[in-house]
Amino acid sequence: MERIDTTEELQSRLSSLSFSAFSGITSRQCETRPADSRLQNTDLSESLSQGQVKMNETTENTPKLSEDNDEAPAEPVQREGTVGNSSGSPELSAEIKAQMPPLDPPTTWTSAALKELKAKLRTEKDSVVTVYRGDIMTVHVPTVPEAKKVCWEFATDGYDIGFGIYFDWTPVTTRSITVHISESSDDEDEEEELEGPVMNGDVEKGSKSQANSNLAEMLPVYRQDCHLSVHGGSHDFPGEGTYLLKFDNSYSLWRNKTLYYRVYYSA
Repeated sequence: MERIDTTEELQSRLSSLSFSAFSGITSRQCETRPADSRLQNTDLSESLSQGQVKMNETTENTPKLSEDNDEAPAEPVQREGTVGNSSGSPELSAEIKAQMPPLDPPTTWTSAALKELKAKLRTEKDSVVTVYRGDIMTVHVPTVPEAKKVCWEFATDGYDIGFGIYFDWTPVTTRSITVHISESSDDEDEEEELEGPVMNGDVEKGSKSQANSNLAEMLPVYRQDCHLSVHGGSHDFPGEGTYLLKFDNSYSLWRNKTLYYRVYYSA
């Protein structure tokens, strides 16, 4: 314990002697030395200014591509037969559509012989049908080599019905006239499979469907006053394919329609 006290006393004496001997030097150093915060701020501002100068020099020495480079930027290469869209999928429907010959409009007429037609068709098989509310009846009529045109006549009891004609350029696989009755949603799904996206239109304003590779619209679907007169028409074969005669009752929420119709060929 005595040694420790002696050592501490000796150190305190040496410290007092050194401070008294070098007091002038110590005070001058403290007065001239800047504070730590000033040193840090000065060093940071100088380093930032020096870095900015170096960046400006680098930018000035770097050549500009728009002025010094004569080559145009590289563009993505498109494969032949495809359209440069985001998905990269080919769009060939326009080319196929261009290969199809234009269709002449059908010849249509009306007749006042409403009672006579109904009386005649009542005696024929499958010539009087009921198109239920919300349904669409489509008559598929393929072209045949023995004839040159297709003809149709129809009438209804009490109320009108929508009617339109399409032509399917798909090669004929059957020579039978077939009837397909579906709800409006089922018919829309079928058209999507045949002709891609479809924009459904109001029957009163005419249907608006996008023309596509196989299906072509000949007569838009309009509501016909076939309960007041007989509606008929004909069309010369444009080539091999199938006529689609649509009787549309999809707009009716409550009423079923009794339809009298016949379809036949003519030379």
